[in-house]
Amino acid sequence: MSIRVLFLGEIVGKPGIATVKSALRKLREDKKIDLVIANGEGATGGFGLGRAHSMQLFKLGIDILTGGEKIYYKKDMVEFIAKNPNILRPANYPQQNPGRGVKYLTVNEQKVCVINLLGNADFPRTHLGNSFALAQMLVDKAREDNQIVLIQYHASTTAEKSTMGYMLDGKASAVIGTHTKILSGDARILKHHTAFITDNGRCGSQTSVGGFSSSTEINKFITQIPVRSNECWDDLELVGVLVDVENDGKATAIETVRVQVESPAQQEENEHV
Repeated sequence: MSIRVLFLGEIVGKPGIATVKSALRKLREDKKIDLVIANGEGATGGFGLGRAHSMQLFKLGIDILTGGEKIYYKKDMVEFIAKNPNILRPANYPQQNPGRGVKYLTVNEQKVCVINLLGNADFPRTHLGNSFALAQMLVDKAREDNQIVLIQYHASTTAEKSTMGYMLDGKASAVIGTHTKILSGDARILKHHTAFITDNGRCGSQTSVGGFSSSTEINKFITQIPVRSNECWDDLELVGVLVDVENDGKATAIETVRVQVESPAQQEENEHV
């Protein structure tokens, strides 16, 4: 029996949560999706994931939330992540850190292992274990028990993500890149039946700078004065990739998903027309 997995791009702020609220349940039903994995580390104001927002996203139909270098940005998540096995920090954080980076579950009677990893380049605040060596160890361990292995790789460089994809081709069913928040155009099935994409985009405003108001980000670059980024509500979309995996672990299809969503202001305007 096959499984269908939706990997949602990074959920950026309240606009990102609004896209999930508006579109996920119908998409899940229409596409007969068995498992939803989402990058949630930008859900709280674009910087981190708070406890309340994580619980809201689970209620909206997400099964597993992942995070990267911003996973501990919100104080209440530091404690809460240890209590909720469906929120994954990167597995290559120190072992004694709160939370876990691996999730074992059963989907359609298939054993599934979800692994979340953080890249080692361009994250100056983190000094983590080698993501490639750990990925090999964790994947080999999961495959001993005939697990379908799904990798979420939160990395800054395309080289890291491509290398991880090719290294795990034929071992993992999917290697899905996150972090840059731009849906890349390279979704494909690799030679040995692993689904791969460099980056599965973001949920939230698409005509923005990573989900934030362009005018604010422009001023920051011009003046070099740090100010708080402002969430943008323009051109909302639910974005991600849909992957089909057979019970032998081979991915048979990967497709990008983009669902346009009206902003609350648009909805109110249309109601008065």
